[in-house]
Amino acid sequence: MMPALAVSAQSARALATQTALTAETRDQGGSTQASVAVTVTGEDGLSVTGAVTILDQGRQLAGAALDAQGKARLVLDMAGGDHLLTAEYAGDATHRASTSDTARVNAMAPSGPPDFQISVAPGTLTLTPGDAGTIVVTVTPVNNAALTAPMFVALSCSGLPDQATCNFTPQRAEILSSTPASCASGSPASACPPTSTMMIETVAASTTAASPVKGCTPIAWAFLLPGALGLGGLVARRRWLSRLALVCLAGLVTLLGTTGCNPRYNYEHHGPIANPPTPAGTYTVTVTGQSTNGVTATLHSTSFVLTVK
Repeated sequence: MMPALAVSAQSARALATQTALTAETRDQGGSTQASVAVTVTGEDGLSVTGAVTILDQGRQLAGAALDAQGKARLVLDMAGGDHLLTAEYAGDATHRASTSDTARVNAMAPSGPPDFQISVAPGTLTLTPGDAGTIVVTVTPVNNAALTAPMFVALSCSGLPDQATCNFTPQRAEILSSTPASCASGSPASACPPTSTMMIETVAASTTAASPVKGCTPIAWAFLLPGALGLGGLVARRRWLSRLALVCLAGLVTLLGTTGCNPRYNYEHHGPIANPPTPAGTYTVTVTGQSTNGVTATLHSTSFVLTVK
């Protein structure tokens, strides 16, 4: 473990950063969407790498990875009312963390059919291959009073690296037409929206060395192929050898099936090939919620950043 003084010295040498956030709103089917642009630069004027998290008055909404120019862009569904958006840069090995100024966003009160919004927390997650982590997905009701039956929102994810999986508990979030009993009396349903825990699992490199599956060796084929061809030639010239040929061919197949020429034999005696680990890198993972009334489907999504070290 690195001494505290060494960590402080390293932090002091890191470059300061500046994070800027802008937000533009638009009407989308009776609700408000905010297009958020974030730029992070170092004190040397150069772009930085890493990830940013978007917050609304301290509540995490989403996360995104910075591109090569130190920029990120997200589209967020906004509930009706005033919002104060900020972007937090987490920093990296050579740059310090920073927070943007606040951008005020006013969203119109939603109208139209029942709907929902998706948000995640935290906006960034760092794992080592073989570890698992959790993200909380919040499904906020919109116009739920217009529901004639509960709305179920199926959750899924995309953008994970190879050798990584996601699982939701519960897999479907339920939105009721009335305020849930778990909410404080008189509060709107959006005050205590349903949530789901998303488990991200990665894979460590296999610690057991295993031999790859092999077929017959050249030496084995040197004996088996000429023998089989010679036997075929005898059968072609001597009909009385046909029965003997069938017996010999059956014996040959049995020999192949019980020796190293059989892939299953190799698997049972040498084991499977070692599994690779989840590859290191930074990934933007998209979480999508989908609901349908039997005629049309409604989809909303958001994102977070997964870093595998």
